[in-house]
Amino acid sequence: MSLDRLRVLREFADRGTISAVADALSMTPSAVSQQLKTLAKEAGVALLEPDGRRIRLTDAGQALVVRADEVLAAMDRAVAEMAHYRGSPRGQVRVALFPSGAALLLPLVLPALAGSDVDVVARDEDVPPSGVPRLLADYDIVLTHRDERSGSVAGPRITSRFLMREPIDVVVAPTHRLAGQRSVAPAELAEETWLSVRGGFPVDDVLESIATVTGVQPRIAQRLNDFRVIETLVASGYGVALMPRFAVAHPDLAVLRLSGVRAARNYDLVTRAHAEKRPAIATVLAAFRVAAEQVTAE
Repeated sequence: MSLDRLRVLREFADRGTISAVADALSMTPSAVSQQLKTLAKEAGVALLEPDGRRIRLTDAGQALVVRADEVLAAMDRAVAEMAHYRGSPRGQVRVALFPSGAALLLPLVLPALAGSDVDVVARDEDVPPSGVPRLLADYDIVLTHRDERSGSVAGPRITSRFLMREPIDVVVAPTHRLAGQRSVAPAELAEETWLSVRGGFPVDDVLESIATVTGVQPRIAQRLNDFRVIETLVASGYGVALMPRFAVAHPDLAVLRLSGVRAARNYDLVTRAHAEKRPAIATVLAAFRVAAEQVTAE
């Protein structure tokens, strides 16, 4: 089977449509379709089937995608190993990070890799855990976060590595009635007005846990994914909020530990299966692990 056609199949599995694959690979849709048809002939089985007005992978197609991942990873590894004989790990590694995680860890990761032959190209991507697998179509590593009670996104084609745990605290204005306390119980927050993130993100999961404990559905005034905006609004007395501990930056906020609820988010590093065997990717993963150890040791 052709490596190029296996790559087209993997792109279809990642992106879901012929047109999206064509855009990603700078091909025409008809050329993509022809490559997939030829691959099916090489495999001797149908790889695609109708799904309403669209098409999807058959069971055989899904099985072949898993093997395509292994074959293409082996080719990438072979290229990287030959580069290793020419010197230290080298190459470009594309990394997607959620914004607050990027602000916390990139200032440690990038200097650690400065002067090496590994070139990190970082982009902020703010998606819930369910959106992480699709990012692997465009990135080598995805730094993601999830509620600590939730499972990882690992699967047959995806490897997920736990990186660190970050507690989630309650932040209130300095004039708030709870501002003098060191901790707060969920019952004390039942009547508050909340500023939260969009649904599906770890902080909102903790707010749902508070609702379960108190039996009171939280009154959410605004949903914003920028913690700097949330901090500013909380400091002005507009409401209270849950914030990841290492993301709190506003000097006027009172930070309260939350008691009675498991309140934390886990950071995970997600890659395609076997991607860590590429020396450049392994080097970047190691740099993130060291950065996380530095942050959590403080």
